[in-house]
Amino acid sequence: MAAVLEFAEVTVRRGQTTLLDGVNWTVEEDERWVVLGPNGAGKTTLLQVAAAQMHPTSGVAGILDEVLGTVDVFDLRPRIGVSSAALAERIPRTELVRDVVVSASYGVTGRWREEYDDLDHERAEQLLVELGGERLLDRTFGTLSEGERKRVQIARALMTDPELLLLDEPAAGLDLGGREDLVSTLSVLAHDEMAPATVLVSHHVEEIPPGFTHAMLLREGKVVAAGPVERVITAELLSTTFAMPLVVHHEDGRFSARRRSRAHLGAGQG
Repeated sequence: MAAVLEFAEVTVRRGQTTLLDGVNWTVEEDERWVVLGPNGAGKTTLLQVAAAQMHPTSGVAGILDEVLGTVDVFDLRPRIGVSSAALAERIPRTELVRDVVVSASYGVTGRWREEYDDLDHERAEQLLVELGGERLLDRTFGTLSEGERKRVQIARALMTDPELLLLDEPAAGLDLGGREDLVSTLSVLAHDEMAPATVLVSHHVEEIPPGFTHAMLLREGKVVAAGPVERVITAELLSTTFAMPLVVHHEDGRFSARRRSRAHLGAGQG
């Protein structure tokens, strides 16, 4: 199985601040990864390097059999699907949903004078149907709920049939119902053998969709643990990552975590 990401001692510094510190990481084409960590852990920086939007200060970042620094990123980026809050902010609120998705073919936000063929439009509609957004096609992006916008962004990220899909906090800002709808959608995508390798960044274990195979925990730019999800999403490793004693539960393919109560702490010390 081919690797889509191969990071070797990847370090990113900005001034005196180290954002990523010696990250080693390999993502195979059939894997679905979640990256967890507290604010400032380096999660978004990691995703920006993986998206060929940022070069490491040192180390080697291999992406889709290319090495950052030796390849034209404008040739590489169309092979990577990205959904993020930063991208969503660039989408005109008056843009029709069908155009938000189809315009990914040219890598633009805001349709202008590009020409798309029938196959492009059919693919955009098919993706929206598969992601439960068929009723949104003729709505404008600005009229959508936060959950609906997330679905449209994921459809847009998949429009070019990418070899790597990167999702930066896709459940951020959603209420409970919206989060559960999105987790269900991402779970279906995770189980699809034809779906691309996927990396999802989150703060919360409750947002890990069933079907995700691997996890990485980051703290202060360093990898705390990385590997199969059931080995990494543990009370011990999460407690280290978030610097807090945590209890972790796993049921029906879903994780949950909470702070360990004082009663449990006392019992553990007895």
